Amino acid sequence: MKVSVIIPALNEQQTIASAIASATNAGADEVIVVDGGSTDQTTQIAARDAAVKVLMSEQAGRAAQQNLGAENAAGDVFLFLHADCRLTPGSILVLVNRISSSPETIAGCFRQRINQPGFRYRSLEAGNLWRVRLLKWAYGDQGIFVRASVFRHHNGFPDVCFLEDLLLMKKLRRAGRIVVLNSHIEVSARRWQQRGVLGQTLRNWLIVALAHLGVTPERLSKFYPNER
Repeated sequence: MKVSVIIPALNEQQTIASAIASATNAGADEVIVVDGGSTDQTTQIAARDAAVKVLMSEQAGRAAQQNLGAENAAGDVFLFLHADCRLTPGSILVLVNRISSSPETIAGCFRQRINQPGFRYRSLEAGNLWRVRLLKWAYGDQGIFVRASVFRHHNGFPDVCFLEDLLLMKKLRRAGRIVVLNSHIEVSARRWQQRGVLGQTLRNWLIVALAHLGVTPERLSKFYPNER
């Protein structure tokens, strides 16, 4: 069973090399970087690794980038890795073992390890873990993986500019088993540091609540700027 790691990127020259290295070291059979129109050195840095496939998305947004990566991927499983996240050694082997031994498992994610000390961050990790266990809503910074056949059958990520991860998981939760692996993904704390842990968490909850009330992803994206 082969795993394709797909990394959507936009102005990630500070992080892209280590994201690629983490995927390679974790055992990825294929690494694909899909750039969404970077104005820095992201694509040049990614292209330094001859084993990495670098694609350019004509349409902005992670949904379009990740769908393009999946269209060009050869793996049996697609693992979507944000550029500011890091797979840990052995994590892909854990994924493959779980998928291979559990035919009913169609998708899932990893346990988070936010790269800052402190009770606040451990609380975030615990809350995000239980969100997936109870609601089956994995978010992009948890390293979403999906069987390629299932991803294609459900037409991939919805064509939206925001909340593509939540909308995909809401489709998949009705299609089969979604799991949290007993392996970690390392997550940058930069967004929580920019806005504060409480402020960012309340913002996330509000956005999800409004989405369930019917507010469109286009409108909600204005409350979640793509800062670097």
